[in-house]
Formats: sequence, C-alpha cells, structure tokens
Amino acid sequence: MSRIYWDSMLFIYWLEEHPVFAKKVEHIRNRMSERHDELITSSFTIGEVLAGVFQKREEQRAKQVRALLLSVISEIVPFTEATADHYARIRGVSGVRSPDAIHLASAAQAGTDLFLTNDKQLVRKIVPGVQFIASLDTDLF
Repeated sequence: MSRIYWDSMLFIYWLEEHPVFAKKVEHIRNRMSERHDELITSSFTIGEVLAGVFQKREEQRAKQVRALLLSVISEIVPFTEATADHYARIRGVSGVRSPDAIHLASAAQAGTDLFLTNDKQLVRKIVPGVQFIASLDTDLF
C-alpha cells in the first residue's frame, strides 16, 4: 500500500473525460484500488477542480463533483502553518510556480510515497517528504 498524491489535473482529466488522458487516469485509479493505495490530495485541489465547475455556473454539478471527490480521496491535506513552511522552502529553493509549490508542499506534509502529475517539469524535482515524483506516462501502474 502506497500513499499517492494526485495533482489537480489528474482529477480534471478524469472528471471531464479528457480524450487523451482520462483512460490513463482511470487505469491508474483502478490499479491503486486493487493495490489498496491511498489517494491523497490537498484542499487546494478541491478548489481548483470546483473552480471550473463554478465557472460554468453549474451549482448542482459542483455538489456532485464534490461528493465524487470525497468518495475516492483517502486524505485531503489542509494548508496549515507546517504546510506553509514546506511551501516556502520549495518555492525558495526550486523556484517552481506557486500552485505547483502548494501541491508539492501538501504532498510533503502528508509524507507521500508518490506524487503523480502531468507536469514534466516537476518530475526531476527533489522534495523532502515526497519519495518519488512521476508523470502520467510512468509504468508504475
């Protein structure tokens, strides 16, 4: 069993049935379920995913999306003072963009085994508290 953090885009690809990435994300989710892996993300992710729904003014859909997210996510990492410290270090040392630094800080705070993203620029980063960072094209699943 591993603790796997998903970047926001993975949820968005899956929920919006992205023509290129949705099937890959679904495959990963199914394999994680078979292996009893924990799906972790941050409260920031919930906000990013719901922002697109609210932008379309789909209040009822937002409730459905929130319920679906809560049903598949094992842990939602809040942005706490400790997370802010991780964020500051990541942002200060690596210079990654703020949204990515928030995700990485949340993953570090949660003690993540694998951070999964589709952002190839993040794959080579070393972040204390995150054992591995991989892209969607990984063969780990």
